Amino acid sequence: MTGRPLDGVTVVSLEQAVAAPFATRQLADLGARVIKVERPGKGDFARGYDETVHGQSSYFVWLNRSKESLTLDLKSEAGRAVLDELLAGADVFVQNLAPGAAARLGLGADALAERLPRLVVCDVSGFGATGPWADRKAYDLLVQAEAGLMAVTGTAAGMVKAGISVADIAAGMYAFSGVLTSLLQRERTGHAAAVEVSLFEALAEWMGAPAYYTEYGGRAPDRTGGRHATIAPYGPFPTASGDQLIVAVQNDREWTRLCTDVLGDPRLATDERFARNSARVAHRDELDELITGHLAGLSTETAVKLLDAAGIANARVRTVPEFLDHPVLAGRERWRNVGTPGGVMRALLPPASLRGVSPRMDPVPGIGEHTTAILRALGRTDTDIDLLRAERVI
Repeated sequence: MTGRPLDGVTVVSLEQAVAAPFATRQLADLGARVIKVERPGKGDFARGYDETVHGQSSYFVWLNRSKESLTLDLKSEAGRAVLDELLAGADVFVQNLAPGAAARLGLGADALAERLPRLVVCDVSGFGATGPWADRKAYDLLVQAEAGLMAVTGTAAGMVKAGISVADIAAGMYAFSGVLTSLLQRERTGHAAAVEVSLFEALAEWMGAPAYYTEYGGRAPDRTGGRHATIAPYGPFPTASGDQLIVAVQNDREWTRLCTDVLGDPRLATDERFARNSARVAHRDELDELITGHLAGLSTETAVKLLDAAGIANARVRTVPEFLDHPVLAGRERWRNVGTPGGVMRALLPPASLRGVSPRMDPVPGIGEHTTAILRALGRTDTDIDLLRAERVI
C-alpha cells in the first residue's frame, strides 16, 4: 500500500450541517488532516439532528469521520488568534457559515489571499456570495424548491422532495473537486485560486436535462413517479412475488428484444404506438398495462432470468434494510467499522477506489475532543489552556 494522495495536507474548516462537512470528509478520506472548528458547547448543530447512531446524529457520523474537533469562540480575540495560527500553517480553508459571517470575521477570500497567498479558500453558500440573494438563508429543501427539482419529482397528484439532501450533497461534491483542482493549480503555478460553490448553482447544474427539455421542447417533463419522464418503458412493474421490478429499455433494439424474448409478442415491436421511444412515451399508460399484465404473472426470479437473458436492464426496488444487506456491498467487502463517541458503527468505503491506496476510516470526533492536543501543538501550555477554558474561549 502506498501513502494517501493528500497526506501532509492540512484543512481548517468552519463548517456545519451537510455541504461543507461532506467536502472535507472526502478530503480526510484521501489522507488530509481536517481540523473542524466548532462552537464551544453544542458544536456543529448537525450533531443534534437525531440520536440514532449510539446517541449520535446519523448525519453527523456520516459526514465527520477522520476529523479533529477543536472548539473555539471566534468572537473572542484569543479564539481568533488560535484560528489565525492554524490558518498560517494550513493548505485549505473551507467555510459555510451564515451569509456574510466569514467576511465579518476577516475571513473572506480576498482578505485571506492577501495574508496567505498559498491558502486554498473554499466558500460554500446558499445562493452565491454576490448577487440579489447573497444574504438569503438556504437549506436543502428550500434549494430543491427554487431549482425546480420538486416540480419534476413526484406524481401527477403532487410534487415531493428528493429523499436525500441532494442540494447539500451536490454542493459538497463540487467543493471537494474545486479544492482538489485548486491544490493542483497551486502545485503547477504557485497560485491558489479561491473556490466558490453555492447549493443553488450546484443543483442548477444537475437540473440540466429537464431544463433543456423544457426550454427547447416547449413544456416541462411530467412528474411520473417511479417512471422515467422521457423514456419508456423505464419504471417499476409488479411481479407475482409481490416485488416491484424496474425495467429499463434504452433504445429500439432493446425494445424489440423485450417484446420477443420476454413478452412473447414480436408484433408489439413494430406497433406504431410503441415503435419509437417518443411514441412509447406518448402511449405510456397502454404500454405499462401490457407489460404489467405479463410480469404480474411471473415470479420475481423468473422475470429477472428472462430479462437478463434478453439483455434488458432491471433492478428490484429495495427497502433501506434490504439495501444495507445488498449482496454487492457484501461481496465487494465495502463495509468497515468506524469508531464514534458512543460506540462502533458500520460505514461504507468511499466510492472512488484508488488501487493500492487504503482510504482513511478513522473515528468520528466528540465535541472538542482534540482541542487540548491542537493547542499544545501550537505552543500553548496547560496553564494557557486552562485559562482559555475558564474564559470559555474553548
